[in-house]
Amino acid sequence: MSSYRLSSGGLIDRSKTLAFSFDGRDLTGHPGDTLASALLANGIQLVGRSFKYHRPRGILTAGAAEPNALVTTGTGGRTEANTRATMIELYDGLTARSQNRWPSLGFDIGAVNGLLSPFLSAGFYYKTFMWPAAFWEKVYEPLIRKAAGLGKASYELDPDSYEKCWAHCDLLVIGAGPTGLAAALTAGRAGARVVLADEGFALGGGLLAEKNPTFESMINELESLSNVQCLPRTTVIGWYDDNVFGAVERVQKHVATSDPRRPVERLWRIIAKQAILATGAEERPIVFGGNDIPGVMISGAMRSYLNRQAVAPGKRTIVFTTNSSGYRTAAELEAAGVEVAAIVDSRADGNDLWNGKAQVLTGARVIDAHGGKQLRRVTVASSSGSREIEADALAMSGGWSPIIHLACHRGAKPTWSEKCAAFLAPERQDGLLIAGSAAGLASTDSCLGDGAMKAAEALEAIGLGKIVPAFASMEEVPPAAKPLWFVKGGKGKAFVDYQNDVHLKDLGLAVREGYGDVELAKRYTTNGMATDQGKLSNVNAIGILAEARGVSPAAVGTTTFRPFYTPVTFGALTGASRGKHFQPARKSPLHQWAKKNGAIFVETGLWYRSSWFPREGEKTWRESVDREVLNIRKNAGICDVSTLGKIEIFGKDAATFLDRIYCNGFAKLSVGKARYGIMLREDGMIYDDGTTSRLSEDHFFMTTTTALAAGVLTHLEFCAQTLWPELEVCFASSTDQWAQMAVAGPKSRLILSEIVDEDISNTAFPFMSARAVSLFGGKLEGRLFRISFSGELAYELAVPAAYGEFVADAIMEAGQKHEICAYGAEALGVMRIEKGHVTHAEINGTVTPGDLGFARMVSAAKPDFIGKAMLAREGLQAADRLRLVGVKPVDPATSFRTGAHILADGAAATLENDQGYVTSSAFSPSLGHTIGLALIKNGAERIGEKVVVWNGLRNEYTDAMICSPVFLDPQNEKLHA
Repeated sequence: MSSYRLSSGGLIDRSKTLAFSFDGRDLTGHPGDTLASALLANGIQLVGRSFKYHRPRGILTAGAAEPNALVTTGTGGRTEANTRATMIELYDGLTARSQNRWPSLGFDIGAVNGLLSPFLSAGFYYKTFMWPAAFWEKVYEPLIRKAAGLGKASYELDPDSYEKCWAHCDLLVIGAGPTGLAAALTAGRAGARVVLADEGFALGGGLLAEKNPTFESMINELESLSNVQCLPRTTVIGWYDDNVFGAVERVQKHVATSDPRRPVERLWRIIAKQAILATGAEERPIVFGGNDIPGVMISGAMRSYLNRQAVAPGKRTIVFTTNSSGYRTAAELEAAGVEVAAIVDSRADGNDLWNGKAQVLTGARVIDAHGGKQLRRVTVASSSGSREIEADALAMSGGWSPIIHLACHRGAKPTWSEKCAAFLAPERQDGLLIAGSAAGLASTDSCLGDGAMKAAEALEAIGLGKIVPAFASMEEVPPAAKPLWFVKGGKGKAFVDYQNDVHLKDLGLAVREGYGDVELAKRYTTNGMATDQGKLSNVNAIGILAEARGVSPAAVGTTTFRPFYTPVTFGALTGASRGKHFQPARKSPLHQWAKKNGAIFVETGLWYRSSWFPREGEKTWRESVDREVLNIRKNAGICDVSTLGKIEIFGKDAATFLDRIYCNGFAKLSVGKARYGIMLREDGMIYDDGTTSRLSEDHFFMTTTTALAAGVLTHLEFCAQTLWPELEVCFASSTDQWAQMAVAGPKSRLILSEIVDEDISNTAFPFMSARAVSLFGGKLEGRLFRISFSGELAYELAVPAAYGEFVADAIMEAGQKHEICAYGAEALGVMRIEKGHVTHAEINGTVTPGDLGFARMVSAAKPDFIGKAMLAREGLQAADRLRLVGVKPVDPATSFRTGAHILADGAAATLENDQGYVTSSAFSPSLGHTIGLALIKNGAERIGEKVVVWNGLRNEYTDAMICSPVFLDPQNEKLHA
């Protein structure tokens, strides 16, 4: 084996053995291991293949920035792809598989891509896939889709549960290294409410990688404080407005069998009065030939595996460093009995008082690493020439980059520090303080002092007074940094972004071809675009771009930092909102009435609506719907319309407000009357429609479509609060307070007269009347509206929700002798098409009132209303706009479908010849054939024209006639009966 477990040391529990498997091979580890450390302990360095070239890749880091060791864990519905072996806590029964290889990890046919690398340079897809054009759909796209991705998701249902929760605190500390522990301890002792979150499964952060860590007493004290909540295994993923932080806690990702009573992941939304970013710093790799060969590792990661899990990276190690970090790793390797062949220091004067056994080569560089699936030797160049040194592991340290992503999630830009040779976050942002290594500090003592001091500062800012820091502040002057972005002279590929196979020459090509801007270079080369989002590669890439352009990294800048900090599972984002709990199931007050009358329900948005009411002997839904329609046209029917949005509008300026909201007038609407209204968007397109009734001088009742009930209320509130705050008007949603039922048909008045106390004759209660009424001899108050969506004599009766079922039963009983029937949304849809009434099938966001035949409703007398200015645009008044018409088949025995296109008679079936489309269609039992509404160019002027209705998906062609959209009762005689 080229890697092994040390016989002593580490923070693992050697008394227990955990069994796990990797690519079907049975292995063992110990509690305290990660999957990565356990693989290294078992001599496994080859863990994956790179995305583009399928090069062998090994474990590079020990944390969340790992770009190589991506594996798939679990089986069946618990399969999780693209998880970092460095972040997976080892547990008994863990199964893991490598990705992006075939037929095996050791022999991957995809590695042939490496031979094609001269043709796969940066931007090759932009150049290659442009020609020949015919190849895109048949050749290029299928190949790209097949090659895309790394791991594969499961199609099986995830059996585990997830949850979301809120937390409130005085101070959120992000990171539980020395800085975070000192900050939390300071705040905890002061009595503040503290949340301490860390992505690791054990608190301690960088201290866990030290040879003799001393932090147990701090953690013990924190865990003893009732006002401190410690959240290990919790990654803070984003910083949002109002100091809200998102965090994902891996509650049961470290067990083989999860407890069904607990979630496997929990999404936290933490509202913090103040927060401290104590996320530390990430050690940078160095770009040189062959720097991706398994066995090449970040220096600090090697030290972490050595001290935390007692795993040596190899038998003979070389350290390549630009700073003192490499010497610490070399010293600890030698102390553990691991041979260090050489320390290669790029600095001419930098042996850092080394007194170990290994030789120090100053002013030297590793220019090439050699090996295939395992490092064998390296080539070192110095002023005296070059030589090869045998080694099976190489530690590299190119400096440190503070982990400041969260500090930039709200738009702040990092600034380049020449002193630290790194990008630093802005020092001052409301609600967030940067501390410790995240602020550019290096030593443990200075981080402890800075964390404590920043906690005291944060608590003082929220009014808790002067706080005594738990540790004294220590001044630290960062050593002069000499970054080494890349090494020249190597023969192998020198990788900048390991995951995307972006190498040094790709960035140089991007600059030469005009894509040297950092954002353009990212997209042209794909550097920093994968699951690690450039945590290791971005700063090196910026340095390389800066050198190629002859400017400072400050002039190049960084790409945009966005949430999430690390990938988040869909399960965590979804929480309990899955399956039947995907969204709340809203049932109308008449749901039980419909259910006992045999309704078949359909989901419409958040609501369950009765769709049709089958009777014995009816074998298809069409039979039921046809019967319902014919019975309503002949006798009467009752339908649940409770799901319509209902908004109460109050105030002395309510009429003025409605005049500005609707394109037609409402100011002169009489008390006791209802009016159909059209609401426009600012761009002149129709937003929603419905009726609004005036119940008193300063009280209106608005109905909206079911789908836009919440949206319309939000729109009204915005207009009242922002556009016209001087108007005295207020709103209240009453959708759930009223059970509302439509009673339609020529016998509807006879039926309602038996339960409504007032006179509802045509004289006393004409069409579009609306008022409060008394029911059942004064026992109940309700609201009655004489409006119709069916085209028949019809009323809508609203009663308090609790009485809905009782009233509907009473109407059914009163209507029994009149042959009343219950009808659902399908019959309602048929009747509205027969009458030419529109819904959001026609109000699709692209139509104006004129397009639907409502041009006369647009009030020219009103000085202004929402959408008036934009409605006057030339394009919205063009003669060839799509206009609403009716469509019927020439042969009544034929039919067509909604969504089909309209072609001129004899025109070829191409989209160039498209004249419009069918917005709604249904079989009309009243007429005996299919009818439809359609939006057609110059529609109103083409009544009587023969066209072809073309359904390209089903290859259907139907000869049809353009006709009036009103198929029944064009004189509205039934409405006014």
